[in-house]
Amino acid sequence: MRYEKVKAGRFLARPNRFIAQVELDGRTETVHVKNTGRCRELLVPGARVYLAEGTNPARKTRYDLVAVEKGTRLINMDSQAPNAAALEWLWAGELFPAGTEIRPEHTYGDSRFDFAAFTPELALLEVKGVTLERDGAVLFPDAPTVRGAKHLRELAAYAASGGGAYVLFVIQMEGVDHFAPNGETDPAFADALRTAAAAGVHILAYDCKVAPGSMTINAPVEVRI
Repeated sequence: MRYEKVKAGRFLARPNRFIAQVELDGRTETVHVKNTGRCRELLVPGARVYLAEGTNPARKTRYDLVAVEKGTRLINMDSQAPNAAALEWLWAGELFPAGTEIRPEHTYGDSRFDFAAFTPELALLEVKGVTLERDGAVLFPDAPTVRGAKHLRELAAYAASGGGAYVLFVIQMEGVDHFAPNGETDPAFADALRTAAAAGVHILAYDCKVAPGSMTINAPVEVRI
């Protein structure tokens, strides 16, 4: 997954969930933040950030904020990047046999899941991007997600009926120790994840190779639930 025309800037402020003020080429630029999560530990004044130039001349902001440096670690924080990287990973045959039909945005029951794979039996896959890191551990979510818990419950029911069900946590950075649900922030999601695992849902976590202009799924990370 790649971006075109990436530039570095310095984060100044985030007036709301959707925009940020960034110092770019000696001026203050208003940019779109491609992540509506809190990201408080990432977007701190003075942080070095990376901006991808948009291609639509009619849009109000010229750039998207897609990555940030946290100490020596580069973190992609684009909420659309995990699905794009996951699709490339699936097409490469990393989870299902090469040539398996992969269908994005598949509706099953009362939910729309990120991917369906036809192996030929239907397998459902939900993708979650992870940007919250604490002392080498990565946690999800960084804010309560009712929708996320609902998806887990439906995947658990599907797995219990004999279907193939997967959750892929795409860790938008490299070199972490383990993944865990953020029970302090969202106990309902943590409980739903444990229930899903007990029902037979495959819980996967992978880190990513991250550069200012790209993100690629890299290697499995230990899951502790």
